[in-house]
Amino acid sequence: MFHPISLSAATTRCTGLLALGLCTLLAMLAGSMANLVLPALGAAFAVPFASLQWVLVAYLLGITCLTLVAGRLGDRLGRRRLLLAGTTLFMMASLLCALAPSMGWLIAARALQGAGAACMLSLALAMVGLLVPAGRRGWGMGLLGTLSACGTALGPSMGGLLVENLGWQAPFLLLVPLGLLALVAGMIGLPADEQEREGEGTNPGSLLALTSMLLCYGVLLSVGREYWYGLVPAVGLAVWLLVRSERHASAPLLPLTLLHEPALRVGLLGSALVASVMVLTLLIGPFYLRGVFGLGLTEVGLWISGGPLLAACTGLPAGWLVDRLGARAVVRLGLGTMLIATLGLATFPISWGPLGYLLPILLLTTGYALFQTANNGAVVGAASGQHRGAVAGLLTLARNLGQLTGAAGLGGLFAMLVGVENLGDASAAALRSGMQISFALAGLLTGLSLRVAGGQARRALALD
Repeated sequence: MFHPISLSAATTRCTGLLALGLCTLLAMLAGSMANLVLPALGAAFAVPFASLQWVLVAYLLGITCLTLVAGRLGDRLGRRRLLLAGTTLFMMASLLCALAPSMGWLIAARALQGAGAACMLSLALAMVGLLVPAGRRGWGMGLLGTLSACGTALGPSMGGLLVENLGWQAPFLLLVPLGLLALVAGMIGLPADEQEREGEGTNPGSLLALTSMLLCYGVLLSVGREYWYGLVPAVGLAVWLLVRSERHASAPLLPLTLLHEPALRVGLLGSALVASVMVLTLLIGPFYLRGVFGLGLTEVGLWISGGPLLAACTGLPAGWLVDRLGARAVVRLGLGTMLIATLGLATFPISWGPLGYLLPILLLTTGYALFQTANNGAVVGAASGQHRGAVAGLLTLARNLGQLTGAAGLGGLFAMLVGVENLGDASAAALRSGMQISFALAGLLTGLSLRVAGGQARRALALD
């Protein structure tokens, strides 16, 4: 039953789809636009790169912690109600980001923005089936997937254009009216929640332990070694508490028992390693292209958008290859392509100009699209029906942990290699050297993923 309003059923349904599409698009835009804001933030607040990293890390923390429970909370509180609440939180947090007088304020607002985005992404996916006929649910899912890819692809170019012409606050301010449009469309077009909702409860102990683990892990990757003596035990304690809480929970937050499956462990490890490599490209790109080639932020955004745009166009061909070659073969093909690309980023001569960065990035994102499509299909497809949702949650957690590692750990390594706290003051030679070493390490991580995936394939053939 749809929310009562004086519109035809078809118009109401289209308005609801508009709301879900905007929620998906905005959540991805908020993540990808922020990369182009970092150089301007460094200049505006005069803070080191270690502080700028947290603009990305805080958003990832908010998304990671809430994504795992948003679906269950929606079952208990009402999906429409929670989606509208999450959209409101996202919109207000975006305004707080634009008004931030300090980095601490901005980082806190980004965490709230990530929490709102988690509700928007999870519940948009859960509700799309209510707005399209059963025979067109695949089309509905594809629509959200396309908008997600578009948000990632458009973010850098839009962010660069807005920051260069209107200031660092502009990308965050843009999200406010768009969020309001999504909120109004949702109030009009989304189906009303049932009066009585039933669903499994969320274990608060597990959620607290997971949040503590992620926060300590993110801080651990972002600070000097002198703090590790306290943070490493804190991470270990949080992991122990999480496992202990989950074992005694009637409704576990994470299905840890499924990790006994070797294929799942390999798929999750590969997803985490690949995600850390990909987020590194978005983090390094703006500083490298500006500092080495003197490009404006608008040009930087256009160059960086090429990779995500190609990845968005590679999804369907990747699925076609998986159907014909098998998931394991396409996983290895994707990782092999990524390995060649990372080595290209580490070795291409500077005389090639920005093309020496763009061409390997295009190859890297093509490999990523191949890997992601095949790996997700293999991991989720191998799970039994009652466990597929749980396995999808583990994949999301692995990907977000990888992004967190790339944003905090590999990004911190890049800053250390450059040798200055403020990357805006770094020389072109230092940026070039830092980029090459960082992507050489990324190549090692990709090679590790390829080796593990190859070993898994050989074991599977031996069993067959």
